[in-house]
Amino acid sequence: MTSMSRARVARRIAAGAAYGGGGAGLVGAAVVGLVLAELRLARRHVGNGSGGRVPVADGVYGHAYDIPGEPPLRLTMLGDSTAAGQGVHRAGQTPGALLASGLAAVAERPVELRNVASPGARSDDLDRQVALVLSSPSPVPDICVIMIGANDVTHRMPPTRSVRHLAAAVRRLRTAGAEVVVGTCPDLGTIEPVQQPLRWLARRASRQLAAAQTIGVVEQGGRTVSLGDLLGPEFEANPRELFGPDNYHPSAEGYATAAMAVLPTVCAALGLWPAEEERPDVSRREGFLPVARAAAEAASEAGTEVTAAMPTGPRGPWALLKRRRRRRVPEAEPATPSL
Repeated sequence: MTSMSRARVARRIAAGAAYGGGGAGLVGAAVVGLVLAELRLARRHVGNGSGGRVPVADGVYGHAYDIPGEPPLRLTMLGDSTAAGQGVHRAGQTPGALLASGLAAVAERPVELRNVASPGARSDDLDRQVALVLSSPSPVPDICVIMIGANDVTHRMPPTRSVRHLAAAVRRLRTAGAEVVVGTCPDLGTIEPVQQPLRWLARRASRQLAAAQTIGVVEQGGRTVSLGDLLGPEFEANPRELFGPDNYHPSAEGYATAAMAVLPTVCAALGLWPAEEERPDVSRREGFLPVARAAAEAASEAGTEVTAAMPTGPRGPWALLKRRRRRRVPEAEPATPSL
């Protein structure tokens, strides 16, 4: 599928999500059913990794930067098993802990992490997760990171419904005052045991959803980072850590790779990234595009950021597409549990 045709499909899905439609599909239901069956077969083939336990990583990171009287930055993770960190053995290997440590190092300020993500979650669970965040007696997070979408594809959730729930979650968090970064649907076509032609169909479904998610998120004032096939090499190298009980999780190296891709956007959303890197770099094919086109291009290239840039024009909302240089995420230190 070309970038332009993916942009058209993404626009249609996002419009259906915004206006209550439900008929726009990723690929035919029967085809997605075949993909799901193949994924289940693949799960039996590679095993269940380390089981369903998720390390608890909540707490405060970056105590070396303590300043008396200055509260820590507040980071909250929402989403599915990828956000929760299922499949690794230590709290410091989870994406939340890695992002908290990296953010503390860049901001030179402690970061308090809270994780409300749930393994196996689909986008309709974000309503519950956001309610947990906003009903907490703690202050509203400075930034929320959402990773969601893989289970929507494997469980055949209509993409318009998926995007509608995600956009509503972003809107509620932004209205409350939090910055929001969304890691869009990973490319399920990178899963090694899935064979052609289902590998191609899984990739197509994943990328269509990722592009539609991007439109929905950007229109609500959030930023997206495409995870795409970012984790493909990790899956291939670590097949026995591929699947958990919820059908999908990366290895420890995969989480570190994802955290390195998301951290620059988290820092930029909080105004912590160098000003010179906020300007589009033409040599890296960065620039301002209609949001649907930016979404389609981002879905095709992992690690690409999309954020709102200009008011609506003749071709709809515009966005800034950035291919930020990845910086190594510091290894997460043990957290001090939150009180």
